[in-house]
Amino acid sequence: MALLAALAAAAAAQPKRIVSTAPSITEMLFALGLGGRVVGVTEYCRHPAEARRITKIGTYIQPNIEVILSLEPDLVVIQENPARLREKFEAVRLPVLELKHTTIDDIYSSLLALGRVAGVEERAKELVAQIRGDLARIRSRTRTLPRRRVMFVIGRTPGSLRDLFVVGRASYLNELIAVAGGVNVFADAPAPYPRVPLEEVLSRNPEVIIDRGDMAAEAGTGGNRRSRIVRLWRRYPNLAAVKREAVYAVASDSFVVPGPRMVEAARDLARMLHPEAGW
Repeated sequence: MALLAALAAAAAAQPKRIVSTAPSITEMLFALGLGGRVVGVTEYCRHPAEARRITKIGTYIQPNIEVILSLEPDLVVIQENPARLREKFEAVRLPVLELKHTTIDDIYSSLLALGRVAGVEERAKELVAQIRGDLARIRSRTRTLPRRRVMFVIGRTPGSLRDLFVVGRASYLNELIAVAGGVNVFADAPAPYPRVPLEEVLSRNPEVIIDRGDMAAEAGTGGNRRSRIVRLWRRYPNLAAVKREAVYAVASDSFVVPGPRMVEAARDLARMLHPEAGW
């Protein structure tokens, strides 16, 4: 009887109404089988498709606290950010779990933390093991291939090559580039997404350019926009990536949402870095 009472108490303590304040958190919750408990997500939570039908609570940086309170959550999950969200939610007595998503290990830790809090710890351990194994297999396959020098553009002024924001050392994408058999030409930049001048790109001369700068609103195909992006880089024919015809315009948000789909992102990176490997 004591054991049954303890199990009942543990089940009662598990959050039943969860608000997610970032796309990465939403994807983690669904991957852990907790989608049925999610009552609020951000305007940018688009994956999986079920998330699009859940009440919107604002954005990652500016969540609407009044809307969140109206949902009566017993847990609000936030991603570490400079907006001091924890203090804001705690000020209105909302229970908060804060997660960090800078590195791949951070992502594993976040999945395990969510699993513990929500009572699905074994599922979280299984998911982390699966992701680890998938990334290890990609790394093993690329280990003997040439290490391509790559630049990944996250943002820039639309229609131009000004205000380029690229992947730096402190981003989990820097780690995924290594898994996929590449060397990030801006790995010496300590910031996650530093702004760099075009002159610096020309100097570092990447062999592969992956550009998501104009593609954030693109939904799947976007052939015309992709072509425009490739044409922008072709203005610099001496770039190694242009000579190799290795300029890729990508639209998938799997590259910018740290979570379970990072395996998909790593595979796509490997295909772009090493198309000769027959992925």
